[in-house]
Amino acid sequence: MRILGATVLVMEAFTLSFGLLLAMSSADGIWLLAGGALAVLLILTAGLLKRRSGWIIGSMLQVGVIAYGFVVTAMFSMGALYTELWIAAIVVGRKGEAARARLSGR
Repeated sequence: MRILGATVLVMEAFTLSFGLLLAMSSADGIWLLAGGALAVLLILTAGLLKRRSGWIIGSMLQVGVIAYGFVVTAMFSMGALYTELWIAAIVVGRKGEAARARLSGR
């Protein structure tokens, strides 16, 4: 569960960084700074996924990535795609952990 979630967050940070390149020509400096901070937070949160708080912070950051679509329009669709992958990481990860628990219990 943790590896899949961390992969989603790091790839999302890379995508947001590419979005920052698009925003450089039209956005103010404060929005570039906010996007950069969001990308750094995504990477740092990938390391926090050992605890429940990491999953909560990661879920809140999904809203921030979608909201960055107001700066770079393409981030609306990319943020929605990564939010779906984030939800899938949670669901598939829980199923995998339940299967692992059943196998180790035998």
